Amino acid sequence: MDGALPMTVPMDGLPARVRIHEVGARDGLQNEQTVVPVEVKAEFVRRLAEAGLRTIEATSFVHPKWVPQLADAEQLFPLVSDLGGVRLPVLVPNERGLDRALALGAREVAVFASATESFARANLNRTVDEALAMFEPVVARAREEGLRVRGYLSMCFGDPWEGAVPVGQVVRVCRSLTDMGCDELSLGDTIGVATPGHVLALLTQLNQAGVTTDRLAVHFHDTYGQALSNTLAALRHGVGVVDASAGGLGGCPYAKSATGNLATEDLVWMLHGLGIETGVDLGRLVATSAWMADRLGRPSPSRTVRALAGTTPRQEQ
Repeated sequence: MDGALPMTVPMDGLPARVRIHEVGARDGLQNEQTVVPVEVKAEFVRRLAEAGLRTIEATSFVHPKWVPQLADAEQLFPLVSDLGGVRLPVLVPNERGLDRALALGAREVAVFASATESFARANLNRTVDEALAMFEPVVARAREEGLRVRGYLSMCFGDPWEGAVPVGQVVRVCRSLTDMGCDELSLGDTIGVATPGHVLALLTQLNQAGVTTDRLAVHFHDTYGQALSNTLAALRHGVGVVDASAGGLGGCPYAKSATGNLATEDLVWMLHGLGIETGVDLGRLVATSAWMADRLGRPSPSRTVRALAGTTPRQEQ
């Protein structure tokens, strides 16, 4: 067997193809203690695209006071917006953020809500319903402008202040986001406490509430080592969009118990082993994450990057 490729052994009942929603350049880098130079960020996005990723979340138009690591959004987006065939969604917290995104020609945006009151207060300084009311005109205007809109929902499985989150509570907020016009919902396990049965229960109840599986994506953190098992549970339910972060970068600045995102390389290793198409060149992706780890001055937390970094061709430094 090629040391950089798993043996392919398919399982019944899984999607033939999965679209990876790469969040490393935004969700990953926003959690760095130091600001990464804009030129390095742009090179990171370009290398991710060269590795075959076709949805790369580029940046966030949040006020720089709240996320100083992404204060260079206006400088970054023009450096990568010429990437052909690559979707470059950006986060917008409010109408001002949408204005900034539209001015740069963004065609996909995302809003970010919370399933719990505690995290809504910590992250947005609003109640859940106040946050939803803030997003409603943003989503409406984005749709009027012809943009595709994603809704992120944090704390879908557990909250560091409130504990386990009732499934019905999550379903209610999901319905609000779909009713206001979000094309896709990303279900976030922000502190990584979900297990497969919990994942299936939420997906099933969402379907019963009229939210179809083709509108759902999953966003797992690996705090307790459950991200891949939870992803497989979602795939078996029919979910075909999975969020992941190159090299396992990221966490959540407002939830200190949240460790890194599911590493894109670990996800790709599993998907390719299952015979699921991703369009991603794993060797190039590993080299990209190793390159970024060098820029950040620390090893990548991705197990697959650590296993393969010495066996895959390194991209030019």
